[in-house]
Amino acid sequence: MSLAVVTLKKGEGRLLKAGGMWIFDNEIASVMGSFLNGDIVLVRDFDGYPLGKGFINTNSRIAVRLLTRDENQKIDDHFLEERVRNAWEYRKKVTETGSCRVIFGEADFLPGLVVDKFEDVLVVQSLALGIDRMKLQILELLKNVLAEDGIHIRGVYERSDAKVRRQEGMELYKGFIGAEFPTLVRIEENGVKYEVDVRDGQKTGFFLDQKYNRLAIQRLCRGGRVLDCFTHTGSFALNAGIAGAGEVLGVDASQLAVDQAEKNARLNHLEDRVKFLCEDVFELLPRLEEKGEKYDVVILDPPAFTKSRNSVKNAARGYREINLRAMRLVKDGGFLATCSCSHFMTYELFTKTIAQAARNAHKRLRQVEYRTQAPDHPILWAADESYYLKFYIFQVCTDR
Repeated sequence: MSLAVVTLKKGEGRLLKAGGMWIFDNEIASVMGSFLNGDIVLVRDFDGYPLGKGFINTNSRIAVRLLTRDENQKIDDHFLEERVRNAWEYRKKVTETGSCRVIFGEADFLPGLVVDKFEDVLVVQSLALGIDRMKLQILELLKNVLAEDGIHIRGVYERSDAKVRRQEGMELYKGFIGAEFPTLVRIEENGVKYEVDVRDGQKTGFFLDQKYNRLAIQRLCRGGRVLDCFTHTGSFALNAGIAGAGEVLGVDASQLAVDQAEKNARLNHLEDRVKFLCEDVFELLPRLEEKGEKYDVVILDPPAFTKSRNSVKNAARGYREINLRAMRLVKDGGFLATCSCSHFMTYELFTKTIAQAARNAHKRLRQVEYRTQAPDHPILWAADESYYLKFYIFQVCTDR
């Protein structure tokens, strides 16, 4: 059966031609031939020049997600196995693979698919219609590739419950793929043990992207007093504790997250030094400032304040406010670790926002380092959505 042909308008497809993976609906001049949403189509420039193959979905603003730039490439088991094998071989070279992101969507040339490995459990998130059809096939190929290295997967859980699926015309879904298994999975990272809830935890259950950023704060926390804001299940707080911090307070607005964080503290025998509080960070920080509290290290790891371009201004105000408050709580010469996990909050805007907060707080910042997400979440240039995590460590000095 011949594939439908998507032809771009003249002058469009700039992101695609620069190395990206997406074609937006307003870039398309015509679609010739019959197709169902989710089908593979050929993509050609306005003059007929072949640009590759991808899957189409007219329900989405992202009308085509590219799978290959070779229009003669068959999208079959061999092709998908090569993609999966390349993804795994890359992880073995760049990161510790006990728990890691094995497939990161467009950045691994499998658009719309995320697979996280927590020891011997896989958690999958499918965010695009075309890849959803290939999901089971890809998972079987991945299990076979992992088995070659002696890794036998005991269970797979699907967390395709992200609201973005609705933009693809898809229902939200979560549940087991294959046999059921206990969904609390024990992992170890940077010497810290965690119990990951792959069924009810946020996103896929645990934020693997901060792995080496958590490690980076360890050396700053020894013997110090540490405040970890938006602690979720306690990961930064526990890294501070395992590094020998004298006193750590982790804060999160979710009681479920705090309960899990306290459980993780007991798992690491840190409950005497690492405490948790269920509280709204925006309300707590001014109260701590009024009381004259000071910390050697303050960590800000907030959720994405913006998930669209329309709310970026409000998000910038939120980031500015918490950074200003945090700087005032850092002892003179202490440290601030601060980040944003929204790709709409660009590096330039995030940097500008922190600078404004420092001026307003009358603090001088000395940059220790700038980091992004762990390398198992590779950044594909020309695919801006793959570059989302910005992470700074500063020494905070009183502006005299």
